[in-house]
Amino acid sequence: MTSKLINRRDLDFVLYELLDVDRLCERPRYTDHSRETFTAALDTAEKIAEDKFATHNRKADLNEPHFDGQRVHMIPEVKEALAAFIDAGFMAAGQDYDYGGMQLPHVMALACNGIFKAANVGTAGYPFLTIGNANLLLAHGSREQIDRYVRPELEGRFFGTMCLSEPQAGSSLADIRTTATPQPDGSYRIVGTKMWISGGDHELSENIVHLVLARIQGAPAGVKGISLFIVPRYRVNDDGSRGPRNDVALAGLNHKMGYRGTVNTFLSFGEKGDCYAELVGEPHKGLSYMFHMMNEARIGVGFGAAMLGYTGYLHALDYARNRPQGRPLGAKDPTTPQVPITEHADVRRMLLAQKAYAEGGLALCLYAGRLVDEERTGEADEARRRAHALLDLLTPVVKSWPSQWCLEANSLAIQVHGGYGYTREYPVEQFYRDNRLNPIHEGTFGIQALDLLGRKAVMDGGAALAELAKDMTATIADTPAELAAEAAALGAALADADATLRVLVPVMAKDPALALANAAAFLEAFGHTVVAWLWLRMAAAATRALPSAQGEDGNFYRGKIAACRWFFRWELPKTRAWHQLLRSLDDTCITTDPAWL
Repeated sequence: MTSKLINRRDLDFVLYELLDVDRLCERPRYTDHSRETFTAALDTAEKIAEDKFATHNRKADLNEPHFDGQRVHMIPEVKEALAAFIDAGFMAAGQDYDYGGMQLPHVMALACNGIFKAANVGTAGYPFLTIGNANLLLAHGSREQIDRYVRPELEGRFFGTMCLSEPQAGSSLADIRTTATPQPDGSYRIVGTKMWISGGDHELSENIVHLVLARIQGAPAGVKGISLFIVPRYRVNDDGSRGPRNDVALAGLNHKMGYRGTVNTFLSFGEKGDCYAELVGEPHKGLSYMFHMMNEARIGVGFGAAMLGYTGYLHALDYARNRPQGRPLGAKDPTTPQVPITEHADVRRMLLAQKAYAEGGLALCLYAGRLVDEERTGEADEARRRAHALLDLLTPVVKSWPSQWCLEANSLAIQVHGGYGYTREYPVEQFYRDNRLNPIHEGTFGIQALDLLGRKAVMDGGAALAELAKDMTATIADTPAELAAEAAALGAALADADATLRVLVPVMAKDPALALANAAAFLEAFGHTVVAWLWLRMAAAATRALPSAQGEDGNFYRGKIAACRWFFRWELPKTRAWHQLLRSLDDTCITTDPAWL
């Protein structure tokens, strides 16, 4: 096994045999690219990730950032790794040539980014927050703001954050209290606090560009009165040079169970009454603008979860292949040599589960990345609109499914290691701690469930879901005969989802609290159905390729088919029980009195 970050054979399979990414090179934006340039980008990402990111993953976990009352300190390897990342051009990998970018397809930039997340999710947090910040401003900022803030971000001189939550509000953004007061020169002054701000204070860059949600004085109550502001750590002079320190103070650090290398902050704005800010776009549209970054971040969280599950799986697989313990069940002679634990059926069960979760999560996230490319560069307006609708529908799934099931993969990786698994001598315990944050990051599982069932699945009369069902039905119709049982099972799961919505949608109009009380079960069932569809597509591709496969390729394709069989035997049947619960309109979660808990 050459790498414990990613199986490049598997990554190539998803990119080229499942998603046909090389066909993007036929589009005008990507004509300079080919499979060779994609391979070079992935090779470079893997080398930097192995040499600069993975090498300090444990050290950053054991020596998390600390605040001495004046500044934040962290191990020097973090800045060194980020310098290598920036120098290789990954900060602007998907951007236009005009911004110094590589103009890589989004799905390829995402694949490169995933390798860094597998290597060191804590250090990787800084550039990927910055990329999301820059993308938001490219979409909604003014030309002056792009020149002043985005170009330095893409050059790696400025880093960025997103500042949403407040101590008293949490995920309830309607209740934020941070205020913005207009000034005669067109700028604003911000007063308020923000909590859980990753990358909020450090010495890794010349400046930090905070994107802050706040209310302009007199704004309407609720989310309709929220505006978005740029609040730089240091003001920027007209010539682009760094000006005086802005009125942004670090009130303290939050210490989490994982992601310890990413400094997480409690920030105070305007303690001295002079926190300079610039309005992004129009007043009162801040939340819609911020969703540009939030949705990108949600896909990023899901992909980070998938990659943590993936690297945990590769570590567990390597350990299991090289760990002798026990003998076959029928062996009677205790003097015979012990066998590798891969010979035990229950260990194979755990490895198959990890493989199904991790490789399924990888396919799900890269499929979402492929939809982004279709949305941006599709050859017809209808293709772009369709991709946008599918991406909108699937974003809650992309965020949540890997965060739940690739975390389970990390738990199983610990189990495969046995007693060694929960010691700090092996990295799988850190992967689990790092990944445990992802079901909460960028919107909890419950929030994503409400978004999916309450909005995305029923928007436009269920049009996006109908389009996805068309794709699933086409896959079922085109499945090789060897996978007929799996195709039938997917068809049944899809029919179950339709039957559930036919029950819930009318109830939603009359009693939304009852209809949405068990939304988490719908997210679980729908997520499993989507991943089953992707596994069926992967198994179909493997089945077609297997007759002509040579050498290790044969084992690779057989492994794909086996993992698909496992998912359809062990996981997809769970959806039937979830749908039965949903259609029963069970009210236990509503009628249980809080006093009983």
